[in-house]
Amino acid sequence: MLILALSVCLAQEPATCKVVQLPFFAEHVPASECTRYGEPEAKRWLEAHPGWTLRRSACVASRGPEGAA
Repeated sequence: MLILALSVCLAQEPATCKVVQLPFFAEHVPASECTRYGEPEAKRWLEAHPGWTLRRSACVASRGPEGAA
């Protein structure tokens, strides 16, 4: 499974940032395409969390039995 990692920052406090990890369950999506296919997930997260802005996104392989990265 891939994890879509979003680096997000508060719009009103750009120095306040965090990384949000979203499980990415798309089947048959190569890792090289994960970010493109993950764009709708990132957009949904941003819509649900007003006040945050996306700085960057990346896809990483999950680690461990719980799927934590």
